[in-house]
Amino acid sequence: MSGEILIDPLVPLGLIAVLAALSVVIVMGAAWRGLPGWALRGLAALVLVIALTQPSYQVEERAALSDIVLMIEDKSASQTLGDRAEATEAAANQLEADLTARPNTEVRRIAVGDGEGNAGTQLMTALSETLAEEPKGRIAGVLLLSDGLLHDVDRAPDLPAPMHLLMTGKARDWDRRLILSQAPAFAILGEEISLTLRVQDDGDVPGDTETDLLISVDGAPPQRFQVPIGTDMTLPVTLPHGGMNVIRFEVPTAEGELTDRNNSALVQINGVRDRLRVLLVSGEPHAGGRTWRNLLKSDSSVDLVHFTILRPPSKQDGVPVGELSLIAFPTRELFLDKIHDFDLIIFDRYKRRGILPPAYLDNVRNYVEQGGAVLVAAGPDFASADSIYRSPLGAILPAAPTAQVIEEGFRPMVTALGARHPVTAGLTGADSWGRWLRQIDLEPRSGDVVMHGADDKPLLLLDRVGEGRVALLASDHAWLWSRGFEGGGPQLELLRRLAHWMMKEPDLEEEALWAEPSGQRMRVIRRSLTGEVGTVDITRPDGETKTIELEEISPGRFEAFYDGPQIGLYRLQEGDLSAVIGLGPAAPREFERTIASADVLDPLLDKVRGGAPRLEDGLPSIREVYPGRPAAGRGWIGITPREAYETLDVRQTPLLPGWLVLLLAAGLIVWGWLREGRRGAA
Repeated sequence: MSGEILIDPLVPLGLIAVLAALSVVIVMGAAWRGLPGWALRGLAALVLVIALTQPSYQVEERAALSDIVLMIEDKSASQTLGDRAEATEAAANQLEADLTARPNTEVRRIAVGDGEGNAGTQLMTALSETLAEEPKGRIAGVLLLSDGLLHDVDRAPDLPAPMHLLMTGKARDWDRRLILSQAPAFAILGEEISLTLRVQDDGDVPGDTETDLLISVDGAPPQRFQVPIGTDMTLPVTLPHGGMNVIRFEVPTAEGELTDRNNSALVQINGVRDRLRVLLVSGEPHAGGRTWRNLLKSDSSVDLVHFTILRPPSKQDGVPVGELSLIAFPTRELFLDKIHDFDLIIFDRYKRRGILPPAYLDNVRNYVEQGGAVLVAAGPDFASADSIYRSPLGAILPAAPTAQVIEEGFRPMVTALGARHPVTAGLTGADSWGRWLRQIDLEPRSGDVVMHGADDKPLLLLDRVGEGRVALLASDHAWLWSRGFEGGGPQLELLRRLAHWMMKEPDLEEEALWAEPSGQRMRVIRRSLTGEVGTVDITRPDGETKTIELEEISPGRFEAFYDGPQIGLYRLQEGDLSAVIGLGPAAPREFERTIASADVLDPLLDKVRGGAPRLEDGLPSIREVYPGRPAAGRGWIGITPREAYETLDVRQTPLLPGWLVLLLAAGLIVWGWLREGRRGAA
């Protein structure tokens, strides 16, 4: 029970003050005049003034509420190091028992794991959310059982009570970590890039000055280097291939260090070509000649060298050479000296006209076998006696002309094999494509027929020769699609894919295995021209192997999802194909710093006068402290009793009820009047 006097003025207090002052003046005037009833008049005025304030006596029936102590338990990854998890659990259980044994005290235990993604330890976020759900008037203290390595200190709430860090870890802990501070997401093939690394020792370090550094690319056996400790190192790197390059850096585990989880770092760099150099040779001007030029010029990554033969040497028209708007065709320079500078050579309606001797064309054949690429866009010339097929290039072409030119409309279609080939896969809407009006009849000899035309005859053939690639397009009417003839078709996409496949873009390989990471999950993708593929063996960072089945989701594309239980390098194997992928962050935030410390929390603890004792020194005792007083000392920590309560019932009794005010005021006024009347009668 609790009682107090309340006032609830009937009129504003200012007006009551004015009335009180006026009453005082009147009473003093009566006293000065010597009226015998001035005191009674003053008492009557006092009763009326007090009545205007409407005093009452309030009695509350209260129920005491318990104090709440918040206990935040850090269960993040850094708390798994050493005996931190066991020490945290034991301390939490003992503290809970000690606190609940105190009268009128409750404990709220909140476990906090790793933040989503690579957010690290989010203790202050959890504390803010808990305080939002609990009445602040009952919070007597906050206990953090942690190594102090949190990553959201900027989200710390205003605290209504002392907070203490009960720190795990040991004072003699030390750790060696590898820091990858600078690494690009992509790099140009053939150009040197720089990676910045640092080997850092933290804590009670042993004093080593050097250590080994192991570097491996795409899971290959690592190379070993001797590097200094505590010094930033700039490593020059040149990517070995296009597409994703996975580079792993590792420092061997030193004796006595806290963990090896931060001794390695993965960096995944996408290798791209700077400029793709293409040589386009048009045998003669024709309506589709600009198609190839526009396609290749629209790609900013392509350097195009284009020659169109307007006047062959055999033409005798009497025009002086100096008056012709053309340059001499640099055949020797292009096809002998600098042929290997080009990634792709395109012959567009080219035929033997004495411009390129057989020795030059034989050099083109050698160029393909050594890794180059040639695309032949055939017109009627390919079926003639001067066909480029009847040159040294014929040995590498995937089909031979039958000398027949089909001059009729047909709609290009993707073959069953083409539906699986990355060059033509997904080119839907064939029923609405416009027709082409000419096709060269071919007799396939090798390679893959990915498109057919009139009477299902081969239209687009792709082949691999030695280390290089060859494509043969049996029509010069692809330009009809770009002009929108009968609705057109995917001319730009088809020719773009074709050109990039020939230049060996990794994304357009027919037989390929790769994975796309998303956090700790990977999408395993297998592309194949066959109808079936085998299982994929996934080797985890700890060496264990998991076998997964793939499902065909579209022609030639097989996929499956796999959730990696660990952060690190995963190796994939299916038949002769292999791939590597890194899951998780290159440097997990939980292991950037591993030595327990109160440095991050010190400003917050100082603000509420809390402490940060180490659990290895023993569990501190708990004392009660007044608000604003020091809340921690040697061997003890304090909580502040809140003395909160719940009001069950409220009763108010007026001290001057209306009838009493009327009786007192009237009685005093009448009494004073009577006294003054008697004096007058006397």
